[in-house]
Amino acid sequence: MTTLTPKQALLLSIAAALTTIAMKSGAWWMTGSVGYLSDALESLVNLAGAGFALWMVSYAQQPPDRQHPYGHGKAEYFSAAFEGGLIFIASLAILATASERLLNPQPIGQLGFGTALSVGASLINFLVARVLLQVGRAHRSLALEADARHLMTDVWTTAGVVLGVALAGFSGWHWLDPLVAGAVAVNILREGWELMRRSVDGLMDRAQSDEEIAAIAAVLDAFATDGCTWANLTTRVAGTLRFAHVDVRVPGEWTVTHAHALADAIERSVEERTGTRLRTHVEPV
Repeated sequence: MTTLTPKQALLLSIAAALTTIAMKSGAWWMTGSVGYLSDALESLVNLAGAGFALWMVSYAQQPPDRQHPYGHGKAEYFSAAFEGGLIFIASLAILATASERLLNPQPIGQLGFGTALSVGASLINFLVARVLLQVGRAHRSLALEADARHLMTDVWTTAGVVLGVALAGFSGWHWLDPLVAGAVAVNILREGWELMRRSVDGLMDRAQSDEEIAAIAAVLDAFATDGCTWANLTTRVAGTLRFAHVDVRVPGEWTVTHAHALADAIERSVEERTGTRLRTHVEPV
């Protein structure tokens, strides 16, 4: 599945969101369950999030220009923040609906086909989430990973809703349905907070992971011969893009041409092996 591009993966997510909205809305219409209603509302969030992610991923892939010499990679963080905000709104709407139903319990309608629709929609979300996570990791795309993790939250949400509705239907304790819906709202509220936290973290120029930094250091170590050393490696992440800066220290008797050739070779090697755009500063030992 890694042969898919981020745009293709998000188009798949949009198609899945449209399908699951129809299926979960059908489940709610057949049962009258506020739990199934909460599940359908979250699918609307999935659709809005996937659509905005597609826009931001497309924008992030634009080449650098005069106003954005380091590219547009950070646009993906806006996607995660936007989706997190939508999750907050959806969770508040679910809590309001569940509170009203908790005060005025209503019997659950026919469970059979409605539950089957909800479970089928959850299976679609699970499969699409796996694809998104795989493509997101392959392309180092936060927007895709955020969408994938949100869909997985949707899967667990549906499992909880189906359990709550089934218990309410078979036991006659109709208050279980809105109670589970409230728990669903709290769960997706947590997911929204996590997405917003990660987007803010990215906008604050966070460093690359320890594994990525170690890979860069390994390349630099390979060039640390003939009296050359390196120091002060700094890194940052901008969406799918990776940037780094390092001081390269060379013997003082080297010519500018010699030192410049080494710096170019290091920058090329780091980008080829790690995908990081390295900039070097040459200093005499």
